[in-house]
Amino acid sequence: MMPNLLNFPLVVFVISIIILWFAAWTGARVRARAQKDLPEDLREDFGVLLAASLTLLGLIIGFSFSMATGRYDQRKNLEEEEANAIGTEYLRADLLPPSDASQIRALLRQYTDLRLQFYRTRWSSQLRPINDQTSALQNQLWAAVSGPASAQPTPVRALAVSGMNDVINSQGYTQAAWWNRIPHAAWSLMAFIAIFCNLLFGYGAHRKDPRVFIVLPIVVSISFLLIADIDSPRGGLIHVRPQNLESLRASLNGQ
Repeated sequence: MMPNLLNFPLVVFVISIIILWFAAWTGARVRARAQKDLPEDLREDFGVLLAASLTLLGLIIGFSFSMATGRYDQRKNLEEEEANAIGTEYLRADLLPPSDASQIRALLRQYTDLRLQFYRTRWSSQLRPINDQTSALQNQLWAAVSGPASAQPTPVRALAVSGMNDVINSQGYTQAAWWNRIPHAAWSLMAFIAIFCNLLFGYGAHRKDPRVFIVLPIVVSISFLLIADIDSPRGGLIHVRPQNLESLRASLNGQ
């Protein structure tokens, strides 16, 4: 699987079914060309080997699923922290002179809109302008809060500076979490073991029936689909909804 395909879980599902079914069919054809059944003692050993391989595949799939859900939960938690940081800084703007506070609040409303666009965008090609605008707006926010604090440094105004630092840092943590995906090595290992298991399954089948060979590929491909869907921040059907940022933006509209 190419790295970009992992952003399209349905494509991963279709490709997995095709490859795994072909692996099972290939195993059956190899067995058919041998034109003899395995001896009883070898059949028992073969059953143990197949069971062990399927167990290993199940463990790796479970481990990968745990990795994907952990990253998904991390993205959800960081969205909440980001909304809290923006909301806190919006209130701490009162610690600055009225003119500066008004400017900071206006910039924070624009910043919240950009963060919502970041979460709602489904295509990576649309992220560059959003990230550029976010970076520019962060510079404006920092200048707006650091200027008054530098002109009259007090512990009270330092709170506003600290709050703005949290706003900027929370965006960086969120971006890092969205980049943090299941390693390609883990996907390669899962794919290799899945293909090997299907080869063994086809080789050990008593009948060369395509309907029998599709069961295991479907089950494994559904697992791959779910893992890819949860692990992909923008692809698939399972996404982090920015409900905390949406609630924050609605409250800012009323102020």
